[in-house]
Amino acid sequence: MAIDPVCGMEVDEEQAAAQYEYKGKQYYFCAVGCKDKFVQDPGKFLKEEKQER
Repeated sequence: MAIDPVCGMEVDEEQAAAQYEYKGKQYYFCAVGCKDKFVQDPGKFLKEEKQER
């Protein structure tokens, strides 16, 4: 299972609504809307992801 970097929801990679490769890493999304938000500003969501750890 992957974590949608926008909303934090668990996503099954094989059934993800959308996916996107950024800097060599594949990201999976629960909805196309989450992917669209990520594509507009990936750094915003990746910074938030690192801060939570």
